[in-house]
Amino acid sequence: MSNFTSEISRAKEHDIRATDAMCINESEQDHSWYYNSKYLVTGVLFGIVFVKAEVISWFRIQEMFRLQSFHMYGIIGSAVLVGMLSVWLIKALKIKTIHGEKITFSDKKFSSGQIYGGLIFGLGWGLTGACPGPLFAQIGLGATVATVTLLSAIAGTWVYGRFRQQLPH
Repeated sequence: MSNFTSEISRAKEHDIRATDAMCINESEQDHSWYYNSKYLVTGVLFGIVFVKAEVISWFRIQEMFRLQSFHMYGIIGSAVLVGMLSVWLIKALKIKTIHGEKITFSDKKFSSGQIYGGLIFGLGWGLTGACPGPLFAQIGLGATVATVTLLSAIAGTWVYGRFRQQLPH
């Protein structure tokens, strides 16, 4: 009977963690020092693509928010389409992780906090000309003023984590 109870507890915890994005991840596994080098290489290549596509350009981001250019909308729209296709393929082909685990998708519930968070994120994006993705590429290109935006993003993440229980979800 205790195995059955622990299995139910584990399933409930999985459901809670799956919707809350707080789960056990690869970083808790013990790996060799060079194991994460694949992420470094992928990040550098992704940064190069961002630079070449002008995704990290403050001017391109300002053009987007002023509705003066389709460039960024095309890139974001392409990313949305690739994401939709990827999710569809994962579900249709029942693709598993590289560790052989089943990939699950949980329904997300709407809350007013998403509106507030989106507005704050968009305001910061419009004011600074950068979202979190390109910050490191901007700093790498020598736009050291982006360090202020990076530190602000880190501080905002800390504030969210500190007051998470009191915020609407």
